[in-house]
Amino acid sequence: MATFPLLFDLGRSPTTRDVARLVKDGGLEALPDARRRGDAATYQEIRCRSALNRVKGMPFFKWTLNPYRGCTHGCHYCFARRYQSQLELNAGDHFASVIFVKTNFVEVLRRELDKPSWTKELVGFGTATDPYQPIEGTYKLSRGVLEALRDAASPVGIVTKGPMIVRDIDVLQDLSKRTSCRIHISVPTVDEEAWEQLEPGVAHPLQRLKAVRQLVDAGLDCGVLMAPIVPGFSTHPAKIERTIKAIADSGARSVGAMVMHLQGGTRDHFMALLAREYPHLADRYEHLYAGKYPPNNYTRQVDEVVSLMWARYLAERRPQPVGL
Repeated sequence: MATFPLLFDLGRSPTTRDVARLVKDGGLEALPDARRRGDAATYQEIRCRSALNRVKGMPFFKWTLNPYRGCTHGCHYCFARRYQSQLELNAGDHFASVIFVKTNFVEVLRRELDKPSWTKELVGFGTATDPYQPIEGTYKLSRGVLEALRDAASPVGIVTKGPMIVRDIDVLQDLSKRTSCRIHISVPTVDEEAWEQLEPGVAHPLQRLKAVRQLVDAGLDCGVLMAPIVPGFSTHPAKIERTIKAIADSGARSVGAMVMHLQGGTRDHFMALLAREYPHLADRYEHLYAGKYPPNNYTRQVDEVVSLMWARYLAERRPQPVGL
């Protein structure tokens, strides 16, 4: 097997179901109030019926929160791309260019957290679309979510690529005093070429690590997710070493690392990207990703490099690596 070397009522906002029906029948032009902004994305306000989303198959969370759907970060490897098909949208350009804003999200969440049946299980915040993508600066839904979780003393695990999270340090500190609050900033690599190729709408990796330092210095439990590590783009040992050294310098309290997996619409999008812009990699990816995951021996090689660099740069701080 070939492998890589380690080098609806239109008088109010529609619901998600309304939107899916509108797009299916009339395309994006059928969205009633969609607005195009300066970032070239189109934004549609919608109403949600629920905020807490019950999930299966996630190792740490039974519940997730996502006040936005779609993400202008546009990471080509993002697993959430495959969810766009549920709205009759494609997993390619539509994922990053058509964003749905659940304007009543905080109100609905507060009602759900107030129910006697809510047992304060750990909630994942930002598991499908980034809660701190740029539009958060306008709507401030993620800040409202944190305030609701704080008031309900409900534990949360946050995942984001958005340095904007430092805006909410005050709420995060209050939340951490009342319950468990763990923050993970996603920095798959500090290699600038890989960043430009794979994360077209995301802040520079070092800007994200600066946010890690600010959060840690504020007394918050903040780690880094070095995930996904993308074969052929960020797997060279020298790139892994530079990334782990930068993570260590940021003061991150934990590190998680995982090689990319591909399925559904995400796989379709990524393979099309390779065929269009990196054709020399296309055949090798077809072999490497014959299934959802690359072969175990390949993943082990990457893990060994990560562990070696971890020991070199982080052992003296005695942090504990976390799985994903």
